[in-house]
Amino acid sequence: MNSQIVEIPVTQWQLLETQPNWIQALEQGKVLYLPTLPFTLTEEEQKLLTPDVLDAKVRNISLAADNSLKGAAGDAHTQELLAGMLERYRTQAQQLIHSLLPKYQGALRNAPTSYRPKKVEARKQSWRADDRRMHVDAFPSRPNYGERILRVFSNVNPHGVPRVWRIGEPFADMVETMLPRSKPYVAWQAKVLHGLGITKSLRSPYDHLMLQLHDNMKADMHYQKTAKQISMPFPPGSVWVCFSDHALHGVESGQYMLEQTFHIAPEQQYDPSISPLAHLSKVTQRQLV
Repeated sequence: MNSQIVEIPVTQWQLLETQPNWIQALEQGKVLYLPTLPFTLTEEEQKLLTPDVLDAKVRNISLAADNSLKGAAGDAHTQELLAGMLERYRTQAQQLIHSLLPKYQGALRNAPTSYRPKKVEARKQSWRADDRRMHVDAFPSRPNYGERILRVFSNVNPHGVPRVWRIGEPFADMVETMLPRSKPYVAWQAKVLHGLGITKSLRSPYDHLMLQLHDNMKADMHYQKTAKQISMPFPPGSVWVCFSDHALHGVESGQYMLEQTFHIAPEQQYDPSISPLAHLSKVTQRQLV
């Protein structure tokens, strides 16, 4: 199972060179682990390492692509500091991805940058929303038609506490177990969901299948306990990168993490044939988008 993690010994966000095996591993659904790549906070930003900066009604603080800040508590100065920290993290994450994956330049679309100052263990959620359970990312209200979800994470915990993930088996192995349990796609149901405003666009067969896989995994506690997996502690000062729609993952514990999401069309990958869309299309022998 350690083969699901590829360690990269770099100390700069702007890589001087990349390696084909790093790119291949990432696109295959593995997790790239950069243990010596800290995101350094300024002295003033250290004051943001408290849950008090988070609005009590939300799970995280986010900075949209247009630099609007959401989910933050505190005065105007605190919010200005948060926005500046998140904007700088976004810039460094872009440098990392552009130098790691040069072909992606010009093809990436920025999603919000987030800061998660709350303890994972303190969350109270339904089983479907509980990210401590292994899953692949799929969103009920936001169909993406096979667009990839690429994420860059950084542990900024000031107390030496790791962010602990569970990393599961390869995507294809999970699909073999979970796909037969999936309910069939029903076009009229997708139209109703869109008509009622439950989904922002019409849910495709691909999005339906990904949600079924997500829910089937989270609902099956026997699978959660017995499926092949490892517990991986990401210490402060480390970065990890994965396609979260491809790498099976769940977060066990941790506090104070930064995250940047990018989207990219599967045809813009180095190898589009190994995307979840390509794999599910091949297995089902259907056009899914």
